[in-house]
Amino acid sequence: METTVKKEQKVEHTSTSSATITKDMTIGEVVAKWPETAEIMLGYGLHCIGCHVNPYESIEGGAYGHGMSKETVEQLVKEMNEAVESHEDKDIALSDSAIKKFAELMEKEGKAGWGLKFSVEPGGCSGFSYVMDFAQKPEESEQVVTEKGMKIFVDKSVLSMVKGVRIDFTDGLQGSGFKISNPNAHGSCGCGKSFH
Repeated sequence: METTVKKEQKVEHTSTSSATITKDMTIGEVVAKWPETAEIMLGYGLHCIGCHVNPYESIEGGAYGHGMSKETVEQLVKEMNEAVESHEDKDIALSDSAIKKFAELMEKEGKAGWGLKFSVEPGGCSGFSYVMDFAQKPEESEQVVTEKGMKIFVDKSVLSMVKGVRIDFTDGLQGSGFKISNPNAHGSCGCGKSFH
């Protein structure tokens, strides 16, 4: 009986997650809800994520506009769904560009091999602010989360507030910096560095 229940739960999870993102969804909607998909779209040459029509253009429409085949569109959607599914299981996710930038900064500061200290403190225009720094080792109150080979030290008292956070690094015409997406935040400030 117990095995049957577990099996049913697994099937239900698979069926809901396999249809999370569809080719009919707009590019803007998908990137806003799942920022981790932006890198995948860019990797396929779908640069519409920064275009002014992304709130109106579907993934399929944008992909066909860039000369992609039906099979390529299906593969793109599949990869995005896999990324979203694997991201949901993580305490903290780092994009490849964020890891690269953290590594560059650590090297520049003579802290290569150190970990990223990620914390939350009261303040900012929305109630809480994110604080990032480098640390050689975790403090006793911190939990170590490893993401793509990088150690992240998070205080156990705030882990529930930041579980599922994704840290990206963007470098573009609007400036460069780290972008933090937190599924637990009820709202965030325009600066992107505080939330509630």
